[in-house]
Amino acid sequence: MARVDRDRLHLALMLALTFSTGVVDAVGYLGLDRVFTGNMTGNVVLLGMALTGTTNLPIVRPLLALFLFLAGAVVSGRVVRRGPEGWSGAVSWMLWVIAALLTAIAAVLAFLLPLDTELVGTIATSALGFAMGMQAALARRVKVADVTTVVVTSTLTGLAADSRLAGGNGAFWLRRLLAVVLIMAGAAAGALALLVHVSLGVLVSAVISIVVAILGHSGHTGRRRAAAEAEPATA
Repeated sequence: MARVDRDRLHLALMLALTFSTGVVDAVGYLGLDRVFTGNMTGNVVLLGMALTGTTNLPIVRPLLALFLFLAGAVVSGRVVRRGPEGWSGAVSWMLWVIAALLTAIAAVLAFLLPLDTELVGTIATSALGFAMGMQAALARRVKVADVTTVVVTSTLTGLAADSRLAGGNGAFWLRRLLAVVLIMAGAAAGALALLVHVSLGVLVSAVISIVVAILGHSGHTGRRRAAAEAEPATA
C-alpha cells in the first residue's frame, strides 16, 4: 500500500473514532447523569463546578470517569508502545479490546440498568471512560495530525490560527473541519439513539471500533506483505 493511501486510510479511521467519541459522550452526558467519558476537558470543568457545592452537578461519576480514562490511557499506551509507531498489530488488538468492552457495557446497560440505576450507571460511565482513554492513547500512537479522536478544542484553534484569514497557509483545514463536524454528528447520533435505549449508542460505538480494527489491520498486513514481496526483488 502506497504511503499516501495508507495515510488517507489512517485519517479516515481516526475520523470514524472521532464520530464514535461524540456518540459515547452524548450517552454519558444525556443518558447517564451528565458525565463526559471522552471529553475530559468537559469533565474537569464539570468537576470544578460540582466541587463548589453550589450546583446539582454530580461528583462521583465524573471523578471516576476521569480516573479510569487515565488508567485506560496508561494500559493502552504500554501495549501499543510495544509495536512500531503508526499502525501496528498492537493497535489492532487494542481496538478489539475496546470493541469488546463497549459491547459488554451495552449489554450491562440493556439488561441490568433497570435493576440498579445508580450502581450500573456508575459502572458504565467508569468503564466508558476507561475505553475512551485506551482509544485516545492508541490514536496518539497512530499519529494522524490534528485528529486525537477525543477532543476538538486544539483542532478548532489550529483551524482558525492557521487559516488564511490569520495569515497562515490553511494546512490540514479539511481534516480539522471534518473532525469537528464528525464529533458533533456523533453527539447528535448518540442523542437520537437515546430515544431507543441508552445502550444503543454504546453498541454503535462498538461496531465502529470493530470496523476500524478490521480495516486498519487489513491495511497494516497488506503493507507488510507488499514490503516482504519487494525485498527479494530489491535483492
